[in-house]
Amino acid sequence: MIILENLSKTFFKDGNKIEVLRGLNLEIKKGESLAILGVSGAGKSTLIHILGTLDHPTSGNISINGMNVFDWDENKMARFRNSNIGFVFQFNNLLPEFDALENTMMPALISGMPKKLAAQKAFSLLEEMGLEKRTRHKPGELSGGEQQRVAIARALVMEPEILLADEPTGNLDTETGKRIEDTLVNLNATKKITLIIVTHNKLLSERMSGKIGLRDGKIYDCT
Repeated sequence: MIILENLSKTFFKDGNKIEVLRGLNLEIKKGESLAILGVSGAGKSTLIHILGTLDHPTSGNISINGMNVFDWDENKMARFRNSNIGFVFQFNNLLPEFDALENTMMPALISGMPKKLAAQKAFSLLEEMGLEKRTRHKPGELSGGEQQRVAIARALVMEPEILLADEPTGNLDTETGKRIEDTLVNLNATKKITLIIVTHNKLLSERMSGKIGLRDGKIYDCT
């Protein structure tokens, strides 16, 4: 379970204080799928970066499975993030010099997993994504949808409990985006991964087990 308590994030720009998140309280149950909705600039991406421990809150707490993760030093937090949280972004952030298999293996190699085992796990995931014939292709040789499926496989290679997706279909055409949506929804249903998606897509949000909105840095009920 993920618990947010009075979570706030403030930036200062040109001497001006900008309150991006203001006192958020939220509980996300294990295995839940949650959509986060809101207009551009509402703080959605900031929230998902904090949920993924990529950014720190200005105040308040996040507890993941009873652990106050922001009490840890950066090394411990990085190890936790690598093992427990997968990320899928609008722009897939694949490394262009590596092929699909190597990109998928990367988090496992960073964790110290033996290369042979990492390759086996990566290939199995790419096979699940229907990319078994594309494993040796570099990102520039793949379609947008294929690249995003590689990014999803990479996010899953460490078998995370939590999958965070920030506009995962925002850079794709409608048909390809629908296939990515189906993949994410199926992962939540079959692997019981806690799925949190930032999206403008109301149809995708309706497929989640819950949804919230962000407006002026605060949560509102959009059911």
